[in-house]
Amino acid sequence: MPLRLFNTLTNEKQDFTPVRPGRIGVYVCGITVYDLAHIGHARMLTAFDAAVRALRWMGWQVNFVRNWTDVDDKIIRRAGERGEDPQQFAARYIDECRRDMQALNILPADVEPKATENIPEMIEIISKLIERGHAYASAGDVYFSVRSFPDYGKLSKRNLDDLQSGARVEPGEQKHDPLDFALWKAAKPGEPASVTWQSPWGPGRPGWHIECSAMSQKYLGVTFDVHGGGKDLVFPHHENEIAQSEAASGQELAHYWLHNGFVTLDAEKMSKSMGNFKTIRDLLAHWDGEALRAFLLSTHYRHPINFTESAVADADRRVEYFYETLAKGDAYLTQKKFTAGEPAPVDEHVAAFRDAMDDDFNTADAMARVERLYHVLNASIDAKAPPAEVAALLHTARTLSHVLGLAPRAPLDAIRERRTLAAARKGIKPADVEQLIAERIAARKAKDFKTADAIRMKLTDAGVELRDGSQGTDWRVLL
Repeated sequence: MPLRLFNTLTNEKQDFTPVRPGRIGVYVCGITVYDLAHIGHARMLTAFDAAVRALRWMGWQVNFVRNWTDVDDKIIRRAGERGEDPQQFAARYIDECRRDMQALNILPADVEPKATENIPEMIEIISKLIERGHAYASAGDVYFSVRSFPDYGKLSKRNLDDLQSGARVEPGEQKHDPLDFALWKAAKPGEPASVTWQSPWGPGRPGWHIECSAMSQKYLGVTFDVHGGGKDLVFPHHENEIAQSEAASGQELAHYWLHNGFVTLDAEKMSKSMGNFKTIRDLLAHWDGEALRAFLLSTHYRHPINFTESAVADADRRVEYFYETLAKGDAYLTQKKFTAGEPAPVDEHVAAFRDAMDDDFNTADAMARVERLYHVLNASIDAKAPPAEVAALLHTARTLSHVLGLAPRAPLDAIRERRTLAAARKGIKPADVEQLIAERIAARKAKDFKTADAIRMKLTDAGVELRDGSQGTDWRVLL
């Protein structure tokens, strides 16, 4: 089946046709860096990372751009509260965010522009909008005239009359119409020089919306294929992007608009005031990054997802099962001394996975099909299938997992790392477990089964499961 995407602009699923054959330009609105990234950011990052991985696996040449908003009122205010320069403050949080992204196995975008690096391009678009009668300068600010753009509201399906009833002019603003929005903001007294740039309208800094118009067109062209972001950006951010971009160029900004759904925590909207605000860093202190990624992919990106400890625990068990199966497959091929080259993928499983991802990047369905593949792989090993058959299934499992950004680590390393984290979560010291296992092995050799059973029970009570096998005794932490 062809790749089909749900387009927010048309409110329907459409066959995908690129602007340029074989090539896809993707722009995703990134993070405003005034604090640590939260689980909502993780949803956006994971959804579009998986989408771009899938496109490349399908054979498309993708140019992926994801920006950093490193100048903004929130950044200036938060940096001032902490006595830091806003630009240094933003740079620090970009680094912190990249640490979290690495833990979630989020690949870097091809281009990761910063707003502060593209001020001239923003000034150029603003100047063009003024020339064309779509914007006006007022007391050092510059505003976009919403009523000058007849198609305003086409993305969010809102009309100007409804917007007018809720519009207001903030203190200090000199708008001609309450619906108008800022393209350029005049510098305020006392603001650091690092967040002030010279412009034809006086010193100041760009508004939030104009930065994405400038950066997307700079790196992808006036019209490109896919623009994405969280559902919260549909209005006003993406609506304003469309208005200012298309008013300046006279051409369509993007053909397909993709938006990921919200994250709730225990069925409640995430909010700092409610005390249920979770940063990625908070979660990584207790959960393996891959488990969080598997959880986020377990629901279609457009749908809301409810974060609960039990849901992440289920995802964690799925990741554990993947790695244990990969380790089991590697051990089987080693035992059979299988040394043939890289096998061909198993078409049946590849086709099922491709169907899921062609259907608007349905990672929930794709994950289910990959898990089914792992079950088949496990059964083949248990049935002592020919090594070539196991090798083909093993290669296919790894390939499809990697498209989802899962199971990138060496299986035995991952099992050890995940076990250590799980043990720390329950206050268990791995060295103490290993010592008790050694004592149990010694007791069994001495036929002191009462002591051996007592050790097993002690570990079970502590949340540790022992697994005896031909290679010795392994253990895992029970969730």
